[in-house]
Amino acid sequence: MSSTLSDFLRETQTAVKSQMRDGALYEELVFAGIVMDHMSEIGMTFEPVECHYEGTVVNAKLRLSGYSISDDSDQLDLFVSLYAGAEEPSPITDTETKQAAERCLRFLTECAEGRMAQRLDQSSDVRSLAETLQAIYNDLEQVRVYVITDRVAKSKSFKTRDIGGKAVRLEVMDIERLHRHTSEGKPRDELVVDFKEVSGSPLPCVYVPGESDDYDYAMTAVPGEALRLLYEKFGARLLEANVRSFLSVKGKGVNAGIQSTLRTAPERFMAYNNGIVIVADEMVLGKTSEGEQGIAWLKGLQIVNGGQTTASLYFAKKKYPDTDLSRVRVPAKIIVMKAQDSTKEEALVSDISRYANSQNAVRQSDLSANKPFHVEIEKLSRSVYCPDGVGQWFYERAAGSYNTLLSREGTTPARLKALKDAIPTARRVTKTDLAKYLNAWDRKPDIVSMGSQKNFDRFMAALSPADGQEAPLPNVADYKAMIAKAKLYRDAQKLLRPMFQAFQANVTAYTISVLAEKLGSRIDLSRIWEKQAVSAELMEQIATWAKEVNDTLHATSGGRMVSEWAKRPECKDAVMGASYSEPADGIPEVKPA
Repeated sequence: MSSTLSDFLRETQTAVKSQMRDGALYEELVFAGIVMDHMSEIGMTFEPVECHYEGTVVNAKLRLSGYSISDDSDQLDLFVSLYAGAEEPSPITDTETKQAAERCLRFLTECAEGRMAQRLDQSSDVRSLAETLQAIYNDLEQVRVYVITDRVAKSKSFKTRDIGGKAVRLEVMDIERLHRHTSEGKPRDELVVDFKEVSGSPLPCVYVPGESDDYDYAMTAVPGEALRLLYEKFGARLLEANVRSFLSVKGKGVNAGIQSTLRTAPERFMAYNNGIVIVADEMVLGKTSEGEQGIAWLKGLQIVNGGQTTASLYFAKKKYPDTDLSRVRVPAKIIVMKAQDSTKEEALVSDISRYANSQNAVRQSDLSANKPFHVEIEKLSRSVYCPDGVGQWFYERAAGSYNTLLSREGTTPARLKALKDAIPTARRVTKTDLAKYLNAWDRKPDIVSMGSQKNFDRFMAALSPADGQEAPLPNVADYKAMIAKAKLYRDAQKLLRPMFQAFQANVTAYTISVLAEKLGSRIDLSRIWEKQAVSAELMEQIATWAKEVNDTLHATSGGRMVSEWAKRPECKDAVMGASYSEPADGIPEVKPA
């Protein structure tokens, strides 16, 4: 194993320990949460929910660590974790990962066939999930089971299984695969396509070397069947992995037109369709079967425009197997990145995506790394030191910039260790993290419960009101208050995770909002910054209110899944308007009324 992978594993274990309280089970849940959140950030899954279940049905073991359901309830991911807690990379056998996948598949089968809900107590959080899966299963268009592990798996995927007439893909997200995604800050690294394999020959193209050091580009037409195969293999990772945008694949609007053309006039698809834009890290040219110049393969590709087209090809063929894609060609512009600096590259990809999607698709708030607000917070994070004069918090404005810092400045083992001591991963805050902490404190738990991306959209929209006046840039005092709120939220999250079986994220967001409502104006955030800690007394108060919040969420949900109910304004009104116990006396952070 490479020392780099060893270092990454140790950093991951440090991150796990920084987020947990006592108990081995909770280490596994924390690890699963970290990995699921990462997969959501890079577009591999939707908004994940931690939900732990272990049980036995007729001597067969069932297991679940979390789940993720698309907005349209047509795509489902289930997660099951295998956690060793080792400090050095170690192998895990296919037998072990297959067994974990089987236990998760059994859980899915029991839910789909309506038996699981009957076996669970009415008050169980897992029961509401089981009822939901039973209700949506027939309409699901994509189902995946991910085995998550901190060991190194030999196989990263297994043969697709048929469960209740649905093809269920089985994948393994091991520490090696996670490292590949995280270390470079470019989750595209795994996405490699050999056009000789998927279409029989390199694609004829017009290749144009770039006039700058930023990119080269080529124009081509991608066979519809090749594009379908790519989506089948890579799924959501293919669609805007860096510029996150989950696109509906329901047959309505523009997608209805695409599917109609595919079924009735496939030979006219290229004439009717605007085409796709692909960004790639590397391109190799070859000769087509006719001896012309062509694209042999691409590495690190993502589709930054044309997600609806790509998904529609896949789902049209899946829904109507007689759809003939052999006559379909999709016009494509391929941009090959040459920028070496990751921050510069992300900015360029964002600009490409913005202009390629100027009519709709990618939202401006998803492309906001270069907004003055984020740039200013990044500057503050690099200039403001913790009260000890050594430590700092790190604001990750651009994806992968924390690792870039470590690589750039940690040039010797001693310097790298000093850097990690001063700015540990536990003090790394991303854009979506900050939006979550601040919106929860601003008493918007329903918005936070929508998930990191939608919450971030709303957060950015609030910074840029309709009158076009940008919010004032944060100063040092604002920055310290933000970090105090981040510390408070994270400590609450750590405290509450082992207290509840599921929906911990919703309980945390609502509890912080209740705290802000009851005591916000009296909480001394400067004390939290100075201490870089939250008092035991305040944490005890948070635990007390969290139990009351959890009870209220369940009591008002009307049988709906709490994770869905929590997104609604009516839920916010019900929870924020409920009666809570009086705050305890003697909380150090609470200033006199």
